Amino acid sequence: MRASQMFLNTLREAPSEAEIPSHILLLRTGMISKLVSGVYGFMPLGIRALQKIETIIREEMDAIGAQEVLMSALQPAELWQESGRWSAYGPEMWRLRDRNDREFCLGPTHEEIFTDTVRSRVSSYRQLPISLYQIQHKYRDEARPRFGLMRSREFIMKDNYSFDRDKAGLDKSYMDNYRAYSNVFTRCGLDFRAVEADSGAIGGSNSHEFCALAGTGEEEIVYCDGCGMAATSERAAFRDAPASSEEMLALEKKLTPGTKTIEDVCAFLGLPQEKSVKALLFQTFDPDDPDAGYKYVACFIRGDRQLNKTKLNNALDLPDYAVSFADEAAMASATGCVGGFTGPIGLHDCLIIADSELTGCRNMCAGACEADHHYINVNYGRDWSADKVVDLKLLQEGDPCPVCGKPMKSARGIEVGQVFKLGTKYSVPMKCTFKDENQQDQPMEMGCYGIGVTRTLAAVVEQHHDEHGIIWPVSVAPYHAMIVIVNIKDEAQCALAEEIYEKLTKAGVETVIDDRDERAGVKFKDADLLGFPVRITVGKAAAEGNVEYKLRRGGDMELIPAGEAAERAIALVNAERRG
Repeated sequence: MRASQMFLNTLREAPSEAEIPSHILLLRTGMISKLVSGVYGFMPLGIRALQKIETIIREEMDAIGAQEVLMSALQPAELWQESGRWSAYGPEMWRLRDRNDREFCLGPTHEEIFTDTVRSRVSSYRQLPISLYQIQHKYRDEARPRFGLMRSREFIMKDNYSFDRDKAGLDKSYMDNYRAYSNVFTRCGLDFRAVEADSGAIGGSNSHEFCALAGTGEEEIVYCDGCGMAATSERAAFRDAPASSEEMLALEKKLTPGTKTIEDVCAFLGLPQEKSVKALLFQTFDPDDPDAGYKYVACFIRGDRQLNKTKLNNALDLPDYAVSFADEAAMASATGCVGGFTGPIGLHDCLIIADSELTGCRNMCAGACEADHHYINVNYGRDWSADKVVDLKLLQEGDPCPVCGKPMKSARGIEVGQVFKLGTKYSVPMKCTFKDENQQDQPMEMGCYGIGVTRTLAAVVEQHHDEHGIIWPVSVAPYHAMIVIVNIKDEAQCALAEEIYEKLTKAGVETVIDDRDERAGVKFKDADLLGFPVRITVGKAAAEGNVEYKLRRGGDMELIPAGEAAERAIALVNAERRG
């Protein structure tokens, strides 16, 4: 490709709305183009990088026997109503009606569509297992689109769905996809971790998330160097402190004026924070009947712990958008809570959820549901009880590993893929069944497996860049090499550049020859910004048949014969193009 003919528009300065390196650099290189907030188009170089990622995905999916299809992004509401997710998915789903007032959505995911497709075409165990995938646009009406391709309202996703006759088959499909995903992200040049994850709105029994490690990532992961345990912070279980052996002391009410925080009341009473009970107040609604009004929930955890909102949502069996912090004034009149002084004793007409650790604590401090008063020597089972007792705690760096007890470490990452064991979550309500050897109907065991293709592109840039621009891995680089002609009016330079270009192109090395009538400095800056793996500069030394050879990922510029430069580039690309 000749730079003089390319649809190329690089920017010297970072756009004002871009905050993280991938967003800045994909806009500066002209690889993406913003249409409106959270919606981007892909320009020629961006499309080439996306296609490289898609090719890697297709090769790995085909290798495990998955077959590619393409479904519509426009989905009828009745399939989502059949699975029970039409209300549960929440405001991120783009809903619309046609001229006949029939409801549809723009697909954020495709479990219902694939389940419907298979149930109408598969009837016997002899037809299983089946694995179908697509690479397609998805739509989620994000409340706060940000960070470019990281959190956008339209994105490209690879989603794969497996259908098996039993759990053993599902286990195999799950691990096949797990290994294929590891191959995909390795070949894309990503440094990643596969961690236990919450299933969220997709559902199912268990899940792993693939996180590309990056300080700018929105996902927090916790991991243990001792036993290898790793999970997203929202999914990670928490190891409760050992139950106390203290004798229960007599319950006492104390005057604690103005002490509305755990820090203040513990300082006032001279207690460590682990001897206190923290109250968090929520209101919920039924997504299937939003007009029914709010129900109130009081959660209690140890004062030095943090609440894991995802665990609370799961305990309530409600989507995140249906659980929010309560209006304390309204809740007070209904339940007897008192802002800043709420405790488990004296509450009424609300669901009380206790963290599992509190059942083993003794002689705790808690709000008295009375202004400026707290109780001390509060004990679970004697003084109060809960409607539900579950793990509600957020696992953080330094907390004991729930498996081996060693201190946890944490890191941030970008979610680029996730695999789920759905089991019969969709096959039972949607009657996706097969007849076994005895001609009895059995529900299919399902799995689903997603890769954010556009997110993967952003993650690659997030991990592979410097202050000058992108540093593409060979496997996903839009082009492998750039030949820079210093002076296009110099016949010797142009001739030698054309000779190298022809040799590289014939060898399958995707090459851009920068034949623009621009200053050399502009070309060099663009070469660094665009980040193609190899740069060959044809300048004054062309008269002697020599060129400057440099790898974008680092190393010294070398003055070598043109033939050797071409051979090195060919060898590098052949060795690394598969990642």
